[in-house]
Amino acid sequence: MIITMKNLYKIVGGEVLFEALNMEWKEQQRIGLVGRNGSGKSTLFRIITKEEAMDGGDLFIQKGIRIGYLKQIPSQWEDTGKAFLELAFKELLILSRRMKALEKEMLDPERMEKAMLEYGEIQERFTQDGGYEMEASIRRVANGLNVRHLLEQPFSQLSGGEKTKLGLAKLLLENPDVLLLDEPTNHLDLRAIEWLEEYLRQYKGTICIISHDRSFLDQVVTEVMDLESGELHTYKGNYSSFEKQKEEKLLAEFHQYEEQQKKIKKMKEAIRRLRQWANEATPPNPKLFKKAKSMEKALERMEKLDRPVIDPKKMQLSLQSEGRTGKDVFQVEGLGKAYGSTSVLKGVDLHVRYQERLAIVGTNGSGKSTLLKILLGIEEPDTGSIKRAPSIEVGYLPQNPLQHVDRDQRMIDYFRDYIRVTEGEARHRLARFMFYGYDVFRKIRHLSGGEQMRLKLAVFMYQGIQVLILDEPTNHLDIESQEVLEEALNHFEGTIIGVSHDRYFLNQCFTSTAYLIEGKLYRHIGNYDETRERWIESFESQREQSLPSSGAKEEPSANKDAGSEGYLEDEIARLEKQVVALEQQMEENGAVRDLVSLQSEKEQVEAEVERLYESWLEEE
Repeated sequence: MIITMKNLYKIVGGEVLFEALNMEWKEQQRIGLVGRNGSGKSTLFRIITKEEAMDGGDLFIQKGIRIGYLKQIPSQWEDTGKAFLELAFKELLILSRRMKALEKEMLDPERMEKAMLEYGEIQERFTQDGGYEMEASIRRVANGLNVRHLLEQPFSQLSGGEKTKLGLAKLLLENPDVLLLDEPTNHLDLRAIEWLEEYLRQYKGTICIISHDRSFLDQVVTEVMDLESGELHTYKGNYSSFEKQKEEKLLAEFHQYEEQQKKIKKMKEAIRRLRQWANEATPPNPKLFKKAKSMEKALERMEKLDRPVIDPKKMQLSLQSEGRTGKDVFQVEGLGKAYGSTSVLKGVDLHVRYQERLAIVGTNGSGKSTLLKILLGIEEPDTGSIKRAPSIEVGYLPQNPLQHVDRDQRMIDYFRDYIRVTEGEARHRLARFMFYGYDVFRKIRHLSGGEQMRLKLAVFMYQGIQVLILDEPTNHLDIESQEVLEEALNHFEGTIIGVSHDRYFLNQCFTSTAYLIEGKLYRHIGNYDETRERWIESFESQREQSLPSSGAKEEPSANKDAGSEGYLEDEIARLEKQVVALEQQMEENGAVRDLVSLQSEKEQVEAEVERLYESWLEEE
C-alpha cells in the first residue's frame, strides 16, 4: 500500500461529507474515481495532497512517495510557457547550470583537475536522470497535448484552459509516483485526448482520475472507485464494466432488501398473533407472551438493510420541438472567415436538413465555434453565402452558457425572464432540474458550471425550439446528467448540430460527422467511431497536399524550397536524429574534454532545432 485512509471524517459547509471513509491504493494502480457532483471527489484529492485538513481519521502515505496533482487551473507564473514546463526539471537545471560553470573553470590550469573530477560526477547524475532528453521530453509532451504554440507566450496572458493544459504537460514531465488528475480532458481536443490515453496506459506509477469522460475512463482505468453517500466501493475493470457490476449489485441488494422486508412482515404478524392467542386464553398464557417477547427482541437485534436507491434523482429533461422548419435548415456555400492574417474557414460548404444530427469535430482552434456563431448569425462570414430556414427557433448552448448574464441575478428571475409563469410554477419546473427549496433564489455567480448548464436546459425545455446548437454541452455535467441529456436529445424531433470532444456523447447522439481540417469541412455519414479512420485519412491527405510537389527522386532537404513547410519538417527531423546520435556518443565516451566538445555541439544543434520550430510555427 502506498496510500491508506482509515475512518476519514470531514465536514464541509457545516455538513458531514465523510463519516468513516476507508481507502487503499497500491503501486501501479489505474483508478477512476467517480461519483455525482458534490460527492467529495476533489475534496478527497486535496486531503491526499494535504491542501485540506481532515476533521478526523488517519492518512498514511509511504515515505518518499512523490504525489502530482493537476488542479483545474495552475498557479500563476510570470515567465513563458516553456519556462513553466522547465520547472518540472528543477534539479536537472541546477546540475546543468553547475556543469556550465565547471566548463569555464576547466579552462583555468590551476582549477582544471578538481573541476574535471566534479564535472564527471555531476554529468553522470545528469545523464542517469535524463538530462540530455529534457528538451526532447518537453517537445514530445507539448506536441502530444497540442500546446507547442503556447511555449513562447507569456504564461500570465494565457486563458484558463491554456494554463490548465500547460499544467497537465508539466505534471506529466514531473513523472510523480502518484498522479492525481481532476478532469484532465476538459480543455483537450480529440487528438490530444487520444495521445494522453496512450501516454497514461504506459505510465509506470499509480494514477487516479476524476473524469466525466466515459470513453477516456474506459481506455485508461483498470479499477473504478465509486464515491456515494460518503462511502467508497471498488469495482475491477473499466467504466463500462463498473456500470454493469453496479447495476447487478444494486439489483442483488434490492432483492435482499425485499426478502428481509418479507421476513420482518412475517415476524411482526407472528408476534401479533402470539399476543392475541395469549390474551384470548383462559387464563392468559404466559408462555405465549414470553415467545412473543423473545421474537420482538430478535427483531430489534436484526441488522436492518437500507432500501437501495435503484434510480437516484435525476433532472427530468424532455425537449419538445414545436412545428417543423422545412426540409432545408442551413445551406452554406463557399464560406470564408479570417481574423487578421489568420484564415480560419476556407470555402466551407454545408447543407443541414430537417431532423439531422450533425457533429462538428476538429482540433482546438480549427474554427468549430466560429462556424457555429456564423450559423447563429452572431458573426458574419467574409466570403460565401448562408441561407437559414425562415422563422426558425434556435436554442444555443455555449461552453459557458451564462457568461454574459447579470451575475447578481437570481436563478428564478433568470428563468422567469424567458418563461412567463408564476413564481410557484417556476419553482415547480426548476425542481425537475434538481433545484429544490431555496436553491432557486441563489445568484447566478454562485452556480457551478454544471448548475448553469442545467438552468439553461430548463429554459430550452419550455421554449419549443426547433434547432439545437450545442458547443461542448457535457463539459460541466456529471455522468448521470449526461445520460439524461443524451436520452432527451435522442427523443428530440428537431435538428441538432453539436461540437464536442466527448466521444461517448458523439457516438450516442449523432448520425453524421463533419471534420474541420485546415479550414475545410469533410463530412461523412456515421458517428465518431464509425468515421474516425476517414478523419485521419482526410487529415493526412490535407497535410500531403500542403507539401510542395517534388520531381523524381531528389534529395528532399537539399532540393526543397528552404522556406517551405516540408523542408522545415524534414530538417527538424534530421537535426533531432543528430541530437540523439550525439547523446549516444556522450554516453559511450568517458573523456571529459570529448564530452565538453560533444555537449557544446549538441547545444548548437538544439538551438537550431528551436529556431526551425519557431519558423514552422510562424508558417502554421
